Formats: sequence, C-alpha cells, structure tokens
Amino acid sequence: MFKRIIPAFLLMLVTISASASELLIPMDLTQSNHLKAYGIAYYVLKQGLKVDWLLNYRGGSFAMPMASGLESECKIRGVSYEVLADGQYNAILTDIANPETNMDVMKLEKAPKIAVYTPKTKKPWDDAVTLVLTYAEIPYDQVYDDEVLDGKLVQYDWLHLHHEDFTGQYGKFYGAYANAAWYQEDVADQEARAKRHGFTKVSKMKLEVAHRIRDFVFGGGFMFAMCSAPDSYDIALAAENTDICDVMYDHDPMDPQAQSKLDYSQCFAFENFHIKTNPFEYAKSDIDVSQTRQVPKDLDYFSLFEFSAKWDPVPTMLCQDHTKTIKGFMGQTTAFNKKYIKTSTLIMGENKSAGEARYIHGEYGKGLWTFYGGHDPEDYQHLVGDPPTNLDLHPNSPGYRLILNNVLFPAARKKKHKT
Repeated sequence: MFKRIIPAFLLMLVTISASASELLIPMDLTQSNHLKAYGIAYYVLKQGLKVDWLLNYRGGSFAMPMASGLESECKIRGVSYEVLADGQYNAILTDIANPETNMDVMKLEKAPKIAVYTPKTKKPWDDAVTLVLTYAEIPYDQVYDDEVLDGKLVQYDWLHLHHEDFTGQYGKFYGAYANAAWYQEDVADQEARAKRHGFTKVSKMKLEVAHRIRDFVFGGGFMFAMCSAPDSYDIALAAENTDICDVMYDHDPMDPQAQSKLDYSQCFAFENFHIKTNPFEYAKSDIDVSQTRQVPKDLDYFSLFEFSAKWDPVPTMLCQDHTKTIKGFMGQTTAFNKKYIKTSTLIMGENKSAGEARYIHGEYGKGLWTFYGGHDPEDYQHLVGDPPTNLDLHPNSPGYRLILNNVLFPAARKKKHKT
C-alpha cells in the first residue's frame, strides 16, 4: 500500500508543477503597481531567465517561468500576478499568434546594463528616469563627462540623458539664476572639467561628449532622452562648425552668422529649426514649444499611435500602455514642433491639434534612440526647488510606463528589431 502511495504522490507533484509553470504579470487595469511590474521583469532577467513580453495583450503583459521565490517577490513589491497552467498559457499564445490579432510575443533575453548621464551630485529624484528606476528597483550606474570621454559607454546597453544642455549654455538659466549659488557652482565645475580634459570651452567639451554618445548609438547602443536633453543634443550636433554661445556662457561673443552655419544633417531628429540668440531668453531654439503653446492644463493630453505588433515590434514595444491617452506635462523642453521633425523620425505620440510631438523615435547606425518631451509625467510644471514626486502615489502612471518601456527594450532579441 505504502509503495503504491509514493509514486501517486510524486505524480501529483509533477502534475501540479506542470499545471502551474507560468507566471503572468497583467499590465491592464487589473495591475496594482505597473511601475514595479517592470522591476519584476528585470529581476527575472537578472536571474538568467527569459521573459515573454506579450505585446498588446492586456496592456503589454509579461509572462515568465514559475521560478523559486518569484511569487514572494511579487507580493513584497505589491505587483499583481496570475499563475497559469501550461494549457492556459498555450491558449494565450495561440490567440496572440492569430494573424487577425494585433498582438505578438517578444522574447526578452538579457537584463540590459543601464547608464544615466548625470553629475554625481544629482539625487535620484532630480529627474524622472532615475526616480522611476529607483522606485522600480532597476539598477543603474551614473556616468558623466569623465566616463564618456574615457570611453566607458561601451560597457552599457542603454543610456539616458535628461537635465543637460549639450550646447554649453547651462540650460540658458543665466537670465533668472546668474547670481544663484547652485548656478555659479555648476559653471565653475563645468569649466574646470573642460580644462582638465584639454578643452578651451565647455561647449567644445559638450560637443565631444555628444559625438561620443552618437558613436555609442551608431555601434548598437540605445539612447533615451527627456526634458532639455533631446533638443539641446541635436542643436549641439548641428552647431559643431560655429559658436552659438554668447559671452556670459563661453567668454566670447557668438558667431553672428551662426544660424546660417547650422548643419541639420548631423541631427538625429530635427531640421530647419532656428536657434534663439538672445542669451537672456529661456529657450534654445524653436524646436521646443514651451513658450508658444496655448494648451490649457485640463486639456493637455497626447495620444499614442497604434503600430502593428507583428510587423513593427519596436514602436509597438515602446508604446505599450494601459491607455492610449497620456496626460501632458511640462519641462525645460515640453514638446517638439512637428514642422521641424525630420521625415525619417517616427512620431509615436502627439497632440495633433496643437501640432506637437511628445514621443519620437529613430535609428542611427546599428542603434536606436527615443526622445520624450517634458520633465516629470506626474508633476505638471516642475520648478527649481520643488519637492520630488512620490511614486507611491502614482504606481499606475501611464506616462512613466513609457520610460520603462524604453528601459526594457534593449533586452529584446535583436533580430526582431525592425521599424
């Protein structure tokens, strides 16, 4: 009798194991914490396991093998999950594979190594990306000019740029903050760093940094930029053969013919824009619409485009969300004037009535880049000195989800990358 029970008991264990082999993390409105769910996916990748990203299935859900301790990790982080039997998961995969459905499965294979371009003095809450990476428990390294100029970007898969002015004009904060201690300290620090690396001006150092980042993308890296970084990056590349900085920024006057000497062919996303030559004006060019837009706060939204999951997996991944309508938010650069966007640039999110693009994407060499307008998706108009956003109050933020889509994106199997 006892001998008969043991095999039956073992068979029952095998059956239970086989019937509960997949853990599904839904990303629709049933998810209690969308942001930390990305952290779970990253955590599983770090364990050497693969994750299925189910594009357009229940808001872009994740499925993964039922590993030891995974349920506990989800519970600790407050992430909703479902345990699926093999038959249940196979039925989902069959539905996704149906040619009539706009869904697909993207295999995530390796946790990307992440770098954030930011001074070591900045805190995690100084920009939205470091804030949400910390909240989602996704590790990252801080790199700045020293690391970039020393060639260390090759160690990373994904690079974020946020609060930076690659033109060497210190964000054009001079008019409002020239006498502020933090502004003066930043100028002194940047000038000392430029001198240490053998550059006569901060603008020349930043241009070289921009070139090194361009090389990183060309070689197959992924670059994601928000706030002041997207337009200042392209402006710096366009102005490589001229001087757009006035005397208070680089100690000599700007080139009076600077506008005519811009080379738009060097830019990732923009062309035919006009630089703002007034050094006291808080704007670098007319790419950004912050000073001209007339969109009331209660009507400030942008819409995500829908792409074919089976034929355009890259923008599909980047647009995964539980809603296609995202609250607008401001920043040093709020949104991009559509008339200055290159035809080679893919617009993924826009406020059509206002003529604004908020979320754009493109290729360069073997790599890919994404620009996202605004500073903080849950802080409409973040000002200098404002307290950091508490993401415990916004665990289901669709605007922050767009950031985390980009973070996981490099983990996807590269042969599927096509636009």
